[in-house]
Amino acid sequence: MWRSGSWWLTLALLLGAGLSPVITGSATLREDMFLILMLITLASSLNILLGYTGYVNFGHIVFFGLGGYIGFYLMHRHGWSLWPATVAAGLATAALAFALGMIILRLRGAYFALATIGINEAVRAFVANFEPFGGATGMSLNFAVYQAYGGAARALWLAYGALLALALITVGISFAVKHSKFGLGLMAIREDEDAALVLGVRGPQVKTLAYALSALFPGMVGVLFFFKNGNIEPGDAFRLHLSIETLVMVMLGGQGTVWGPILGAALYERLRGYLLTSPLFKNLHLAFAGALLLMIILFVPAGFIGWLRARFPVVRRVVV
Repeated sequence: MWRSGSWWLTLALLLGAGLSPVITGSATLREDMFLILMLITLASSLNILLGYTGYVNFGHIVFFGLGGYIGFYLMHRHGWSLWPATVAAGLATAALAFALGMIILRLRGAYFALATIGINEAVRAFVANFEPFGGATGMSLNFAVYQAYGGAARALWLAYGALLALALITVGISFAVKHSKFGLGLMAIREDEDAALVLGVRGPQVKTLAYALSALFPGMVGVLFFFKNGNIEPGDAFRLHLSIETLVMVMLGGQGTVWGPILGAALYERLRGYLLTSPLFKNLHLAFAGALLLMIILFVPAGFIGWLRARFPVVRRVVV
C-alpha cells in the first residue's frame, strides 16, 4: 500500500507546499499556509466519517473547539508543554467521540446530522458557563509562556511545523483507512448499511471507531491554532459555520477520496480569501458557500476529483 505512487505523489506535493514558508522564511506565506494546512486536516479527518461512511457530521468543529480548550487549559492552568497538551487534547476528543458515537450512531440520515448540530451547541453552551475554562471570556496565555519555546516568533514556527506534521499524518491515516479492510467496511456501510450488516460488517463498532478517529485530529489542531493565537473564547472555538464550510471543502474536492479534501480545502480557502477581501462580497462568503454546496450536489456530486477520474482514465491511477 505504502509503495503506491499515488501516496508518494500526495506526500511530495503536500510536503513541498508545506515547506515553502520555511524555505522562503516568509511569515506572510507561513500564515497563509497555516490556515490551508489546518483546513486540510479538518477536511481530511471529516472525510473519514463523511466520505468513507456517508454520515454527514455538521458538528465536526466541536472537536476542534473542545480540543483547543482542553489543551489550552492544561497549558494555562497546569503549565503543560505544548506537545503533551496537544496529544492529550486529541486523545480526549477521540474518547468523547467514541462515547458519543455509541449513542448517536444508532441514528441515520437527517436524524444523525441534527444530533451533531445539537452536540455542538450543547458543548458550546457548557464551555461558556464552565468557570475552569474561563466562562464566556475564555482564557489567555501569558506572553512569558512563549519564552520556553525561544520566544513568540520561534513559537509560531514551531506551531507551524507541528501542524504540517499533523496534516501529513492525517492524510496518511486517511490513505491507510481507504486501503484497509476497515475502510472497505466503512464504504460498504456507505453504499448500503443494511446489506453490509448482512454480509458481516460490524456496523456499530466500525462506525464508532471511524467517528473517534475523525475526532482525534481536530482536537490536536485546535490546540495548535489557539496556542498560536494566544487566547481562546467559546465563540471562536465552536463556529458552526466552519463545520459547514468544512463539509463544502470535502464535497468540492470529492468525498471518499484522499485528494478530494486536500484540493477542496485549498480551493475553498483561496475563494474564501478573495471574498473576504472584496468590498462587494465580504459579507456574503457564507451565502457563496451554501450556493456552492448546492451546485456540487446537483451537478458534480463526486466533486472535482471524481469529475477528473471519470473523464480521464490516467487520473485514476495517480489520484486516489
